[in-house]
Amino acid sequence: MAKFGVGQSVLRVEDQRFITGTGRYTDDISLDGQAYGVAVRSPEAHANIRRIDVDAAKAAPGVLAVILADDIIAHGSNELPCAIPMENRDGSAGINPLRPVLCKDRARHVGDHIAFVVAETAVQAKDAAELVEVDYESLPAATHTATAADTGQPLVHDDVPNNLAFDWEFGDRAATESALSTAAHVVELSIVNNRLISNPMEPRAAVADYRDDALTMHVCTQGGWLFLDPLAAVMGMDRDKITVLTPDVGGGFGTKAFFYPEYALAAVASRMVGRPVKWTAERSADVFVSDVMGRDHITTAKLGLDADHNIVGMGVETTANMGAYCNMFAPFIPTGAALKVLPGVYDVKAMVYRVLGVLTNTTPVDAYRGAGRPESIYLMERLIDKAARQLGVEPVELRRQNYIGAAAMPFQTTAGETYDSGEFAKVTDEARTVGDVAGFDARKADSAKSGKYRGIGMSYYIESTMGDPQEAAKIRFEEDGTVSIVVGTQSNGQGHATAYAQVLVDRLGVPFDKIQMVEGDTRELKQGGGTGGSRSLTAEGLAIRKASDIVIDRGKHFASQEFETAVADIEFSRDDGEFKVTGTDRTIGIMELAAKAKTMPPVGNQEPGMDAEAIADIPQWTFPNGCHIAEVEVDPETGVVTIERYTAVDDFGVVVNPMLVAGQVHGGVVQGIGQALYEHAVYDDSGQLLSGSLMDYCMPRADGVPPMAVSTLEVPCKNNEMGVKGCGEAGSVASPAAVINAIIDALKDLGVTEVDMPATPQAVWQVLQAHQGSIAAE
Repeated sequence: MAKFGVGQSVLRVEDQRFITGTGRYTDDISLDGQAYGVAVRSPEAHANIRRIDVDAAKAAPGVLAVILADDIIAHGSNELPCAIPMENRDGSAGINPLRPVLCKDRARHVGDHIAFVVAETAVQAKDAAELVEVDYESLPAATHTATAADTGQPLVHDDVPNNLAFDWEFGDRAATESALSTAAHVVELSIVNNRLISNPMEPRAAVADYRDDALTMHVCTQGGWLFLDPLAAVMGMDRDKITVLTPDVGGGFGTKAFFYPEYALAAVASRMVGRPVKWTAERSADVFVSDVMGRDHITTAKLGLDADHNIVGMGVETTANMGAYCNMFAPFIPTGAALKVLPGVYDVKAMVYRVLGVLTNTTPVDAYRGAGRPESIYLMERLIDKAARQLGVEPVELRRQNYIGAAAMPFQTTAGETYDSGEFAKVTDEARTVGDVAGFDARKADSAKSGKYRGIGMSYYIESTMGDPQEAAKIRFEEDGTVSIVVGTQSNGQGHATAYAQVLVDRLGVPFDKIQMVEGDTRELKQGGGTGGSRSLTAEGLAIRKASDIVIDRGKHFASQEFETAVADIEFSRDDGEFKVTGTDRTIGIMELAAKAKTMPPVGNQEPGMDAEAIADIPQWTFPNGCHIAEVEVDPETGVVTIERYTAVDDFGVVVNPMLVAGQVHGGVVQGIGQALYEHAVYDDSGQLLSGSLMDYCMPRADGVPPMAVSTLEVPCKNNEMGVKGCGEAGSVASPAAVINAIIDALKDLGVTEVDMPATPQAVWQVLQAHQGSIAAE
């Protein structure tokens, strides 16, 4: 195995830049003559806009322009796209209200965009934004997921009856209802998937530069190609005249995959004032009220089991909050994305899944790390645990009995997905061994001596990677003796430059320290699928391999010229990166040959040299899975939950870099813990965000997370030639259910059967008081 090849824990090549402060993020970019933009936002959750007076703002020092909706409409579209609208279950089209760049007649959530002020400095732009006077006619607001579609609720959009954007369904309802009606046991569960704000470390930012009838946009994305069409629509210009450049990105989590109004406004402003325009979000003023949020579902479910405890059917109904508008992928997240893994790792014989997409006077909701799959696994793993307790059996044994067996692979689920591989029982055994489940009773007794309740919870997740079914890569041998890998994905901190270099070393044998990654430039590749859905390595890795094969093929032609022999006599060694004349000791290294090939006669009608570009098709995605086990202590006096131990054994197929994988699992688990214990975006009845700053919106910290035992058990994927499975979202899919199941286990002797997320100290204390009170009454 090569020192820097696949399977090695190679240190991240990116980190030297980051830890020495030489990373370059969007806000670090400043262009000559640059002006600054600030968004004027609605303080009202729902209001008619009767008048906007910008005279004072325009007259303020340094102000160059104040942009309103009519300025957008004069040149292009004032609406942002919804890429995946949903159909209703009766076959009719859903209603997908689009997010405006700037509101013209009505504001529909706190933070909605009303105007955009451009000035010489950021301070001048902020001061002038305060001078924009808006006459609002306040309207009643619909703010709560559970009641948004109720009769009599205020309408977010007049043309959307009952605030119902879509009523979608998948599955065989008749078969499922029959299975549930005849089941020996039926378990019912209602859960909440709390609304989350992703809060990446780097706030969003953009620098737009319009000149010579062309636009260059520097912006933090998860793949700039997705921004080309929306920019072209807003600007009313050809997408071929638009370049999107993405530098280093400080966290994405789905939030930065989307095209936002501020990006369009910076572009329009640059054209209007004839200068580059920068916009940078502030945490409370912008991030909390305008960044697309995540989750926000209310779900009820029934699980039917026969007399032998085999699952026979499952019926699920979810109300999913879209916010005020249907964002880019929003309708797909609780429907098609969640559906992919809704049965989990179990042989569910019949299933029906219905989703009501509702509109509220709140910030739009869309994909957040895991995007539908955490919601499904949380439901399934909570259901299995509740079923086991209701049946009086061990949760792990009920799981084992209903697992899809390794011998059954490939297995088509009732969700229509085909799992290619998986050894769920084996992974479970390994996790229980690593997590020392056998020693739990002793640890529980020790906790009891300290007056604490201790519980253990398990979650077995399966995830489906997804995204653009194609990916592009280019391999370029530079004049300075380095090799560039040009990619269509976008690192947000995952370590792509390291992993992709390992793939190239494994394929071409080029020196690891000579490899550099080029990303975030829509001029470099015709297309790019971006980063999201845990797709990066599973897609980009295949594209790099395909481009590498072209390099080898071209290299054989050039080596045949170098050695004056037939192409058929040339062989290539991936181990040492050498071309060799078969049966001789005549060799030449790939780097030396690539340098010579630049001046040698080209192969056929191709350009000189060994550079290669390829587009890989991804006909099937991957299904990473794993078993996570959490142990918690609950303080009955305060309701504080402490996670004492956390074990994760994951099947990511062939692992390219174990260190990078561990880092992804750590981060995902912590984000899932955040949802389980701390995070909650809360609106009051009037639509005001009550958790609008980091003082009110609690996020996980290092002191709340124990050391994790993270390991992998490799079951190669059969859906791609590398055998890899995605890993970026796994931790966030698995950990919420593991933690909540552990809390319920800790409190089960008190009669507690349900705890909702987030299990804050107050929420847990209230549960404790209710059940301790009922015990005392008895």
